[in-house]
This record gives sequence, C-alpha cells and structure tokens, in this order.
Amino acid sequence: MKTYLVLTLIGKDQPGLVESLALIVAQHHGNWLESNMSHLAGQFAGILKVSVDEDKADQLVAALDALSPRLRLVVERTTVDANGNAPRQALHLSLIGNDRSGIIRDIAGALARHHVNVDDLETECTPAPMAAGMLFKAEALLHIPADLDIDRLREEIEQLADDLIVELTAVED
Repeated sequence: MKTYLVLTLIGKDQPGLVESLALIVAQHHGNWLESNMSHLAGQFAGILKVSVDEDKADQLVAALDALSPRLRLVVERTTVDANGNAPRQALHLSLIGNDRSGIIRDIAGALARHHVNVDDLETECTPAPMAAGMLFKAEALLHIPADLDIDRLREEIEQLADDLIVELTAVED
C-alpha cells in the first residue's frame, strides 16, 4: 500500500536544497508527485507531496529529518491520495488593485462565506507603472459549490475595494 507524505519545508535559501530533497526521496524509493517552492525574503519555502511504499515511509521521514538544521520540516501522512475523484467546479481568480493592508483577509472572508475552497494561491506586490504606489496581484485556483452564483461572488469581491479588478474564469478540472 502507498503512503502519501505532504512535506512543508523552510530554511535559509542556498544552492542544493532541492537536490538534497530529491536525492533522499529517490534513495528511499519515493515518488516526487507535486511541489510548489519559492524564495521569500532570503528563505527557501516549499510544500511537496511524495508517495512511498508504506514499509519505507518511516525510513524516508527519518532521512528527511536529518536535513535539520538546514531545513525545518513538517510531515503529514495519509494513505489517501487526496487528488479527489468527486466532480468539482473549478474557477481561476485573477485580481489586481492598489495594495493595502487586509486584501487577502477580506477576499478569504468573501470566499469562505460562499463555501469556496482555495486550492492554490499566488500573490505579489509590484511597483505601479506611472504611479508612486504598489499594485497587489493575486492568482488563485478555486473550487466552488455547483450552485454558486459566480456573478454574485465577483461583485462581492469587487466591492471590497473600489479599484479592485476581478476576473473569474471557469477551469476544466
């Protein structure tokens, strides 16, 4: 039986961290399935999903733990591959507006009120062209209830700030 490990990692960014992870996973007969890794404020931050035979999982986790203190690691185990077989309606959210404190809090609140799940979220702040301020940009993959009124959701998010431009597009799941 397969065990799935979801690893959350953070540490001082330096060359070779991803290689170290990949070597350990491969040496313990694990399969690197999905990952999202970033450089943030001089730190390496990532999340990784690995599958491994159940009888090899403890050895893999022990080998990964040996990367400490280079990386802080949190491991969650499951025997369920949670890619999900149930049909879901997916939306892509693209958002841009003047940066201000609390945008994600407000958007997350609106999404939660409509029972929307955030599967993936990327945000950034960039200098506004021809202006002195900063622009906040967000891209997200959302999974929504089948009966959700998408126009109502869009309106609610746009009302969070006068200058917020929101685009919601259906995504094939």
